[in-house]
Amino acid sequence: MGLQGAIIAAGRGERLRRTAGDLPKPLVELAGEALLVRQTRAMLRAGAQSVVAVINSETARRAAGIAMPPELRLIVRDTESSMESLFAVGEQLAPGRFLLATVDSVMPQAELARFTRDALAASRPAPDADFDGVLGVVRWRGDKRALFADVTKGGLITALGDRQTPLVTAGVYLLPTSIFEFAARARERRLAAMRLFLAMLVDEGIRLGVLEVRGAIDIDEASDLEAAVKELGDRR
Repeated sequence: MGLQGAIIAAGRGERLRRTAGDLPKPLVELAGEALLVRQTRAMLRAGAQSVVAVINSETARRAAGIAMPPELRLIVRDTESSMESLFAVGEQLAPGRFLLATVDSVMPQAELARFTRDALAASRPAPDADFDGVLGVVRWRGDKRALFADVTKGGLITALGDRQTPLVTAGVYLLPTSIFEFAARARERRLAAMRLFLAMLVDEGIRLGVLEVRGAIDIDEASDLEAAVKELGDRR
């Protein structure tokens, strides 16, 4: 089976919706296109043959009438956390590797394509692969909710967490579906976020590497939309 795409889009996006007409974040437009539609098309252009996205019931109601790409399959789930959103999409994926992104993490199309290509080459079952999966990272720019990565010179993540390091995750990942074997253990530990689950995977010995990406922006506030329009325009 070809590369699968997955999008986490079940949150409400409280900070952004206050300045975006009270729209759920997946339906907020960037350059005239809803973030959910844009992220789906970006994944398809980067090589995904199909995309699964988890959205909440409010987004599902308000998305009626919006044309979605035919390759996109929506799961409507009011999940309790981003980790549970990840597990929801995992239920729909065939065994293999998948390209994962949060709906609000955008980057130039060429950069997403480069990340996907290089991450596939660097992760198993590719020949001579060093990693089980790969996380996109950027240089920390002072983001308050950043997930920091401790990384060896060879690009292997040794820890993920709040301890400040030069690199933070960028909201795009290439992962094996075997990570869902750890779902029960994560629930037993009552983890409440995808970032905590990823940190647990590292602690459990899953070899996650990093690839630095350029031009990645998290859309959390109205100013981020403006910055994204400029960034994407500058890097077409």
